[in-house]
Parts: sequence; C-alpha cells; structure tokens
Amino acid sequence: MNIERCEELLDWTSHAHTRLSICMTEGAEDRSDSLAKMLLVYLAQHEQELTRTIARIKEHADPRALQARLPEALEGDVLALDLDGEAYAQMGVDDISREVFAIHNRIIDLYRSLEKRPGLGKASELLGEMLQLEEHETMRLAQQVNRMHEL
Repeated sequence: MNIERCEELLDWTSHAHTRLSICMTEGAEDRSDSLAKMLLVYLAQHEQELTRTIARIKEHADPRALQARLPEALEGDVLALDLDGEAYAQMGVDDISREVFAIHNRIIDLYRSLEKRPGLGKASELLGEMLQLEEHETMRLAQQVNRMHEL
C-alpha cells in the first residue's frame, strides 16, 4: 500500500481502527475469563467509535486538505500493523493493553512526524486535528483501561 494524499492517510487510519475492532471482537468471543473479555469488548467498541469519528472528520474536511499531497509517500513498514484476533484471544489483560497502546502510539507518532513537515498548507490543519483526536482518545482509553485493571 502506498499513501500519497491526506485522504488516503485518513482511510488507512480508519481501516486500522476498524481492523483492530474486528480483532478485539474475535478475541473476546474466544475468552472465558471475564476481565479479559470485558476489556476486549470495551476496546472493540472504542475502536468502532474512533472509526465513526474519523468518518465525520473526513466528511466535514476541506476537500483541498483531503486531496493535499503528503511531502513523501508513506509505504511499507511505516504502515504495517500486525493485527490478529486469535492472538488477542490468547493474551493476558496486561499484554492486550500494551499491544493496543503500542498500536495507538505508532499512529500518533506517524501523525506527529507528518504534522511537523513544511509545505502542507490546508493539510496541516487536518493532520493536526487527527493528531489531537488520536492523542485524546488514547488518553481516554488509558483512563478506562486503568479503571478496568482496578476491578
């Protein structure tokens, strides 16, 4: 996959959250321990919510920002996310949390690195909005996961 425009980046991000939700749902179906199952169900719902929010952002974004070219195409390892529902079915609660935060942090790092690049024009605002969304939702997710760990 090659990402050259902002719209493609938003589509990739939305797809990543959708895929993560599917993996969490699949993992939850195979769980018998209630805390891990509850965490996976919550995470799946959170990822679905993020996907819907990204769709709304894209719907209301300036078309020029969506069509703006990124300074360089994104490809390969930068975009690779190894997501597997069966793996989540086998992980402990701490491993699930670590894995989800690692994925979210990779997405945040990608947006941070792009937002700092010069010459983005209208795309800079859109990338900044996406960065804020990802950061905010990751913090919110961390708070909820910590509450679940306290149970």
